[in-house]
Amino acid sequence: MPAKARISLSGTDPHRIDRVCRQIKTISERTGVAMWGPIPLPTKRLVVPCRKSPDGEGSETWDRWEMRIHKRLIDIDADERALRQLMRIEVPDGVNIEIVLRS
Repeated sequence: MPAKARISLSGTDPHRIDRVCRQIKTISERTGVAMWGPIPLPTKRLVVPCRKSPDGEGSETWDRWEMRIHKRLIDIDADERALRQLMRIEVPDGVNIEIVLRS
């Protein structure tokens, strides 16, 4: 059974994550390596409610600040040529990429 590389992408902008996924897909098609994914994982919502009024006077009005973290998961066969091209992908700001080799 050949080794696989699991690529996990996370970030706040889903369009940037999908752009990186398309780049990985073109690399796998060019090198002829099998690819599974991208598998969208559940979006994590980080919500911070805070009072609008700093002194506590007046009606209770709240601001709700929210940041969403989107995640994608890709499995690809661990071919040396494909992995070298993966290392050269230009990852935009706000996108975290993690590559783990699995057997």
